[in-house]
Amino acid sequence: MSEQDGTSAGMGELAPGHAGAEELVHEDDSVIGRAFWLSLAVIAGIGVVVAVAWWAARPAPLGREGSTARVAPPKSMPRLAASPPATPFTRIDSAAGIRFERVNGADGRKLMPETLGGGGGFVDVDSDGDADLVLVDGDRWPDGPKDGARGQGVVIHLNDGKGDFTLAADTGLERPLQGMGFAAGDFDSDGRTDLAITSVDGVRLYRNASENGRVLFEDVTSAAGIDDKGWSTASLFFDADEDGDLDLLVGHYVKWSPEIDLAVDYRLTGIGRAYGPPLGFEGTQLSLWRNDGDGAFTEVAEPSGLHVKNTATGAPVAKTLGLLVDDFNGDGRPDLFVANDKTANFLFVNEGGGKFRETGAAAGVAFDRSGSATGAMGVDSARLRSPNELAIAVGNFANEPTSLFVDRGARLRFSDDALVEGVGAPSRQLLKFGTLFTDLDLDGRPDLVSANGHLEEQISVVQSSQRYEQPAQAFWHAPPGSERTFSEIPPRSLGDLAVPLVGRALAAADIDGDGDQDLLITQPAGPPALFRNDQKTGNHFVRLRLRGKAPNTEAIGARVECVTDAGTQVQWVMPSRSYLSSNELPLTFGLGGATSAKARIRWPDGTEQQLEPGIDRLVEVTQP
Repeated sequence: MSEQDGTSAGMGELAPGHAGAEELVHEDDSVIGRAFWLSLAVIAGIGVVVAVAWWAARPAPLGREGSTARVAPPKSMPRLAASPPATPFTRIDSAAGIRFERVNGADGRKLMPETLGGGGGFVDVDSDGDADLVLVDGDRWPDGPKDGARGQGVVIHLNDGKGDFTLAADTGLERPLQGMGFAAGDFDSDGRTDLAITSVDGVRLYRNASENGRVLFEDVTSAAGIDDKGWSTASLFFDADEDGDLDLLVGHYVKWSPEIDLAVDYRLTGIGRAYGPPLGFEGTQLSLWRNDGDGAFTEVAEPSGLHVKNTATGAPVAKTLGLLVDDFNGDGRPDLFVANDKTANFLFVNEGGGKFRETGAAAGVAFDRSGSATGAMGVDSARLRSPNELAIAVGNFANEPTSLFVDRGARLRFSDDALVEGVGAPSRQLLKFGTLFTDLDLDGRPDLVSANGHLEEQISVVQSSQRYEQPAQAFWHAPPGSERTFSEIPPRSLGDLAVPLVGRALAAADIDGDGDQDLLITQPAGPPALFRNDQKTGNHFVRLRLRGKAPNTEAIGARVECVTDAGTQVQWVMPSRSYLSSNELPLTFGLGGATSAKARIRWPDGTEQQLEPGIDRLVEVTQP
């Protein structure tokens, strides 16, 4: 296996074969358990105690380049008895006026895009200050049954500010497509949020032309010079070359067509054709569309250093489902993390001037703790116990724990600490897609949420431990001094959020103006699930909406510190996180019992500002 292709075992129970072949390559948990105890018996005679101790303390596996020293979590930490508070959620999509049933085009052929799509999230499309809902539909296949349901393109529901929604009509987005996700950002600097839509057939760019209360978008894909074909997945707007305006980064999954999919022919033992992993498909490359400032874009991914090839064959290896921007080395520039499915993850360090260098293996984030590439889907980052403790969470496939790559101030020296920090074992069984850090109870510490659901409707027939519909999972960020950073919130404390569904996109916003974070989870087919956060902790909060100077009117890429007596929280203005999702632009900082806070803002152009915002309300801050 080369450093970059990461060709390890596939997505578990699925295996490629010729037409008519049926093969089962994944043993379920009971078989794994028997193998584990057998292994222990074999090594018992040669010093099991010593071996186990060495295993627990060993360094994280190295990539094929460089070396990665494991940075151990703090030792001799006092154990503090603490348990998660009740954080109940109530599902309200139907009651709130959401009228949407996603079409995925499934017609029995089991084509991969049918089960991976379903983007959604929150964008203030009408510039009235609240979070509207954007949902990306699928469509029937061109060669499928002619009586199959058609998709609606991109569907918008407008928020009245209290969490009630109205379907927006004639928005200009009603062009059917086999959609995946979207990115939101004001690329033309007119103060209105534009949209880039990803799909099986490429990218579409829509300029927000709304005015006088009417929501209207114009397709400017051709006029902008964007010609991004193939299966595009995650995308985001950010200032890649630090010239002030927003560029567009697009991830692609695999080289795909219905003919290729049918030829690969994945099978599930006892069932027949099934949705499969990406191992039988060729990889792809990222696209970076540089904003030229005049409404046009130029593709510059390769000269920017964002193309990664197999060192042996020269073939592209990316199979991207998640993208993330953060400052991973603390130099103030936006770096990139790329979550790839069953191949090595990438971490691109921004070297300035629009140039990036791939350092995933050397930084310790390319593979999991055992040195294997995971089925990586959604991704997010947060600061944990201190502003210098940076964590990257990656939602992985079933029977793979969520990855929690933690850098404890060593600068690009991450170790996968999911097991020691309380996330690994509870997350292992579920198939994770949307992955998001958000402070559910406003105590000032980022919690971790995942949206879960399997690919295959009949998975329980061949794996008794798996279900197609799966509950969302939430991990409470415990107080300082606790034995582990995270503790799973019991399902009984999550209300409707613990009811199983087929989760894909996961996004957060305060839809009803009460200060806490409400959640959206989409499904590949059927209705989305909108959850109102009904926590009653009484904790205070600060909410900040940043208004930047043109050309970056939404201050995407701004860094904000919220300082209280309890410590410092750090967040970035970056709506594109999780999986095929966009989150609201305002930042929410939980204060716990604190009644005052100070904010330090580093605007995207490097200028800084300090203020003392009021608490328990949304404060708008305009760049001086």
